[in-house]
Amino acid sequence: MNPAILSMLGRYQCVTIQDYENALKEIIQEIALLGLWRSKFFEHAAFYGGTALRILYGLDRFSEDLDFSLLKPQKDFSLRPYLAAIEAELQGMGFRVTVEERDKNVITAIESTFIKAGTKEHLLKITVPEAVSDRILKNKLMIVKFEVDTNPPGGFNTEVKTVLQPIPFSVNTYKMPDLFAGKLHAVLQRQWKNRVKGRDYYDFVWYVARDVPVHLSHLEKRLRQSDGWALKRHLQHSDLLDLLEKKFALLDVTAAKKEVAPFLRDPAAIDLWSRNFFESLLPRLKVEK
Repeated sequence: MNPAILSMLGRYQCVTIQDYENALKEIIQEIALLGLWRSKFFEHAAFYGGTALRILYGLDRFSEDLDFSLLKPQKDFSLRPYLAAIEAELQGMGFRVTVEERDKNVITAIESTFIKAGTKEHLLKITVPEAVSDRILKNKLMIVKFEVDTNPPGGFNTEVKTVLQPIPFSVNTYKMPDLFAGKLHAVLQRQWKNRVKGRDYYDFVWYVARDVPVHLSHLEKRLRQSDGWALKRHLQHSDLLDLLEKKFALLDVTAAKKEVAPFLRDPAAIDLWSRNFFESLLPRLKVEK
């Protein structure tokens, strides 16, 4: 395995299979970002979502997918020119991967790609202990989903952040109040096959605990685009609190905790979760208009 990968792996304290898989997936994500930087992708798009928050802003949980937004709507945008750059970057670092575009059955504004790598093969390359590697199925795949919103709602702000490994490079990303707006939109609107995504609620707590204000006007644009806010007047702080209070009142807390648990190093971080716990955080929610 490339020495740069071993150096990156040294940032983690891996014990379990889940620890190693999370670490390796995050390394793949960072190398994919490097490939996108080399191919000038960030001249057209910005990184957002949970993985952006994890890699660029220090979120203390692992994340699975790479989510991007074009800087302005572009119906004819294609991921294809950038896929070879991602694949070449990963293969140059010693990963044997395939990068596959998703075939669409329904026309949407989201362009999707999957980065696939053999889990056992790559864990063996980084000399994972036999007690761990022996428990991994031979044909298990590590999959990183890569999505680009080609019709972004607009009204967001971006900044450039630096990633230092495997080499220093820069990433265009949403600023934190806009990332928070995207997360609150997910909390309120995400349709996830009738399941609850506990990671959304974990991130909500993370933002509130750090006094990050939400960019309210950008959240309004997202909600209008998804039919989550149809009133003629602008969304107000009090409206957002009402929407969240209703959402929290219906939350399946047990299901949310079960979903987020594999992405956490410290299971105690969600011990206090309850409907009342989330509602108690609402007075601390700040807005940036």
